[in-house]
Amino acid sequence: MFIHIVKPGQTLWQLGTYYQVNPDDIVEISTVPNPYQLTIGQSIVIPSNPAVHIVLEGEALYMIAQRYGVTLQALLEANDMTAGQAIYPGTMLNIPPKERPEIRVNAYIYRLGRLAASIVDRVGRYLTYLTPFAYVMQDNGDLTPIDDEAAIEAAINNDIVPMMCITNFTSETFGRSNSANVVMNDPQLTENLVNNVLTIMREKGYQGLNVDFEAVLPEDREAFNRFCQILADRLHAEGYFISSALAPKTYAGQPGLLYEAHDYEAQGRIMDFVILMTYEWGYRLGPPRAISPIDQIRLVLDYAVTVIPREKIFLGFEIYARDWMLPHVEGQAAETFSAEEAILRAVRFGANIQFDETSQSPFYYYQDDQARWHEVWFEDARSAQAKFAVVKEYGLGGISYWALGYNFPENWALLADNFTIVKLEGSS
Repeated sequence: MFIHIVKPGQTLWQLGTYYQVNPDDIVEISTVPNPYQLTIGQSIVIPSNPAVHIVLEGEALYMIAQRYGVTLQALLEANDMTAGQAIYPGTMLNIPPKERPEIRVNAYIYRLGRLAASIVDRVGRYLTYLTPFAYVMQDNGDLTPIDDEAAIEAAINNDIVPMMCITNFTSETFGRSNSANVVMNDPQLTENLVNNVLTIMREKGYQGLNVDFEAVLPEDREAFNRFCQILADRLHAEGYFISSALAPKTYAGQPGLLYEAHDYEAQGRIMDFVILMTYEWGYRLGPPRAISPIDQIRLVLDYAVTVIPREKIFLGFEIYARDWMLPHVEGQAAETFSAEEAILRAVRFGANIQFDETSQSPFYYYQDDQARWHEVWFEDARSAQAKFAVVKEYGLGGISYWALGYNFPENWALLADNFTIVKLEGSS
């Protein structure tokens, strides 16, 4: 598959003719609200038969190699050619098989109940783990129940490993630091929490645990490590795995409530894998900007790989969009919706999609029906491909999505085009 950026006046039917593919096949893997009304700057994923390529006007060998995700040398060898050899329109080139490294893929899901099953069934073939979100820890070590049975059943039916998640916050109480402080520093409360976790895992069929404790007090750094070690020892003894979700740090001593208690080196040693929450730079209550900028992600990974084994690192990938009203007022919440809705909105209001090269993120401006201006940042095929390239470049063990329920068909098509997704034995 490769990515086409829509130019003025282009339609889906023109793209189908140009690339010699059925337009219906394009619609299946891309967000196309109206085949006659694409929006300028929109990225369209083009499926292709990678066995043979017919050279088009203006193409060069390096361009063709990039398009199919193979090296120039592999393309030359597959066609018994030498570097610098001329090619002409109409020439048929053999495309060598694309190397797809193996990775594990997790996805959180917070839309639970019966709705979860249909969401999981839609993308289940792309997942190694599914993490229903989440059991919230109480001050006494108890856990609030969630309606996760349908999600777990759908996971098992799709050969996905269900992973339980415990957290210290809700949408109303972000980062209940004091609650974590109380439980982690009291051996009896810690024991109660661990026993509750194991009871739920046994009853529900979970095979692993994800610890998502955020805004933990800086002075509880060692307490958090000790708590995670206790959990890991108990879970490992019963054949379960354990992971944690960590704030995106760029150096060990990074100040701030989100960062100080998250000890990358200790977490990399204790946990079977860690999920780096490399998103939310474009915060819902903050000013408009890229939500998951690739330049900031690189800074996090540059540090992370020095203290955590690469195969234990999962790159966090958000698949939602944000719409900020302009001019921005500090504390005014942006609207959150799917990448698909971002395209629909751009088409509706006639916005031209732009692409920020530094963050590798698409954005646009539009004026709504009440003449108010908006700024939208989202993910598209280009930004997804940039993140997949980073996963390969750094040799990471996996990707973790936040969160299922935001429709983004291009992502899943490109994920499968870039990687072989591991399905673990015993997941069904």
